[in-house]
Amino acid sequence: MEEFRRVTGKQVEEFLAYLVREEKSERTVEKYGRDVRAFCAFLPVGKAVEKERVLAYKEHLVKRYAPSSVNSMLAAVNSFLGFLGREDCRVKKLKIQRRAFCPADRELNRAEYLRLIQAAEATGRSRTSLLLQTLGSSGIRVSETSAITVEALRQGKAVIRLKGKIRTILLPQKLCRKLLRYAKRQRIFSGPVFLTRNKRPMNRKEIWAAFKSLCSRAGVAAQKVFPHNLRHLFARTFYEARHDIAKLADVLGHSSIDTTRIYIVTSGEEHCRTLEQMHLLL
Repeated sequence: MEEFRRVTGKQVEEFLAYLVREEKSERTVEKYGRDVRAFCAFLPVGKAVEKERVLAYKEHLVKRYAPSSVNSMLAAVNSFLGFLGREDCRVKKLKIQRRAFCPADRELNRAEYLRLIQAAEATGRSRTSLLLQTLGSSGIRVSETSAITVEALRQGKAVIRLKGKIRTILLPQKLCRKLLRYAKRQRIFSGPVFLTRNKRPMNRKEIWAAFKSLCSRAGVAAQKVFPHNLRHLFARTFYEARHDIAKLADVLGHSSIDTTRIYIVTSGEEHCRTLEQMHLLL
């Protein structure tokens, strides 16, 4: 029985193959693989998976990582245990109260966003400038930039296929004109617009590195500059203009409005200004 309950490398590979069959994204499969292997490395050599050992792993994570990271890792472990038919060993995630505001040192504001674009333009990095503007003005994920094709720009909309869902994103006409002019200069007549020198679509790491290279010149803290923060900036700006969270959820491709709420949380500084403006003190 002890032998049957042990985890093997073969089971991990079978689990990852199962995720691929379930059409999970490449990024999800990679992350789950990393998290599950870390869990397996924590288990005593030759010992079976038991609820007490999974709980011990949970405590191990709590001492080392932020709560949101712990829950993310536990999601992978619980999914793996479910795949093995070991639902009896699954553990509960940490309960995290929804934040009323986000740390000011992590929020990228509009002025900083514009400085990044200006820094890219000043140094002749038009591709990086247009990447910033595309992510900032459309709200797409960095993994969805390959959907920004010449054909999509001509139609003024992009069809996004991710996580088994399909949604259509309307693109600002000004952005379409800018990108079509860029594509013409680069002799890109069809397919994705954002390409490397080897003519393949840019990946997440390459885009991240391009943005990070602007921080010093733009005078923007490096911890604020990452592609997903542009999605948050888009969400806050959209919500300020429309105050329609259901519509925003559709635009962002969220199946739950609870997820969208995370994106429109403003900084602690703005929260403090709101408190001061309430005039509830003598």
